[in-house]
This record gives sequence, C-alpha cells and structure tokens, in this order.
Amino acid sequence: MEKIELAIIGGSGFYNPSFLGKAEKHVVFTEYGEVELFKAEVSRKKVYFLPRHKIGHSLSPSQVNYRANLKALKKLGVKRILATSAVGSLNKLMLPGSLVFLDNFIDFTKNRPTTFYDKEGEVYHVDFTEPYCPELRSFLIEAATNLKLDFHPAAVYVCTEGPRFETPAEIKAFQLLGGDVVGMTGVPEVVLARELEICYAGIGLIANMAAGISKRSLTAEEVVEVISKMNSDIESLLKEVIPLISSMRNCHCATALRKAKM
Repeated sequence: MEKIELAIIGGSGFYNPSFLGKAEKHVVFTEYGEVELFKAEVSRKKVYFLPRHKIGHSLSPSQVNYRANLKALKKLGVKRILATSAVGSLNKLMLPGSLVFLDNFIDFTKNRPTTFYDKEGEVYHVDFTEPYCPELRSFLIEAATNLKLDFHPAAVYVCTEGPRFETPAEIKAFQLLGGDVVGMTGVPEVVLARELEICYAGIGLIANMAAGISKRSLTAEEVVEVISKMNSDIESLLKEVIPLISSMRNCHCATALRKAKM
C-alpha cells in the first residue's frame, strides 16, 4: 500500500465520495477545528475525499474553515490535492458544462484568514509565480484527453467573497483584468496548500455564464442542476487521473518555504 498522499476536495454539487468505492468516514482534529472527511482506496492508493461545504452544503463559501481543512489534510500526510469547484464563465469560449484546469488566480476575497503565518516572528513571503501545481495540471490534461472530455487546459480564476453572485459591472472589470472564470472558494485554499508545501490543482466546473453575459438572472438551482449533470465526467476524470499520478514529485511545491522566510 502506498503512503497516503492524495486528497480530493469536492465543491458545490459534488459531495458524494461513493464513486471511489467503499469510503469510510474519518474525523481529524486540528488547532483550527474539527474536519470530517472520507477515506477510500483507488488504484492501490489511499485517497481522502473532503466535501468543502460539508454533506448537504451547510456552509457558504465565507463560512468554510479553510485552515482547518488544509491542516487536517497535512496531518494525514497528504501531498497532493485535486480540488473541484463550480465556476461561472467570463470567457465566451468557455461554455457551461465544460471543465477548466486553473493556472492562475486573482483574489477579491475580503474577510478570510489567508495564511497560517499570522503570528509575530513568522514572516514568510511565498512565491506564487505558478499558483497551481503544473505537474498535477499536466496529469489532469492527460486524463481529460484520454477520456475525450470537453475541457480547457488553462484558465485565470477570479475569487470573490460571496455568498452573493457578482454584479455585471464586476464581471466587466474581471474580464478587463484577464479573468476567465469566477468562483467563491478557490482562495485561500490554494494559498494555504502552498504554505503547507502541498501540490494543489484546481478543477473548475463551468455551471453558467456570469452576470451580464448570461441573458437571464443567475440562480443557485441552476448551478446545482448543471454540476449534477457533470458529476459523471468529473468522477471519470478523477478515476482516470489517480493512476497517472506518480509517487515522486518533480515540482516546486514541495520546497515552497525553502527561500520564503524573512
């Protein structure tokens, strides 16, 4: 049995770990709080599945305890994270029902703890030239290509505070800044993973066109409906990519703190 090293974070509309086979409930206690997740075995690898909003979606994006979630995964020995999230599209070439593999982000969150290093004497400036693990993203591209899925290999993710949807004026501004998709949960998750030297890949599930691009008002019901139809594709992708992920890491994520301390 390989060492536990992989976790899947399930976003809006993607909560059920049953596609991994037999999944056992597991609780981890951290200094930031208690985390509930599931443990399974896929391709002789132990895999953890963490529903970001909890089963039943009881937490809004601003209520998610991101630091507890990431610390729990680190405590379990996880070295790689595949994180899914529902997103709205700012790019008319990226349509609902397709997948995007994130390669950059712009942060517009406001009220969330964004670092583990918030005490006096703990000063770290972590490099984010490549915010998402390029090695993990290459595995996702290979898997999606093998399955002939509708996907985009790169996208700039704009993260907003939520829980409200964005205004048309905000969407226009995000487009001018180079954003491709918008969501509410990817930050600080990706930042905290890097601070813990965990590889992190962001998988965006496009649920709708963003406000002002869509010809109708946005609803949470539409997001859940579209993502539920995409569940089979994301399940196939994850099952396809897990065997492709090597046991050795050949990226900079594992040494992110080496030259970051002041």
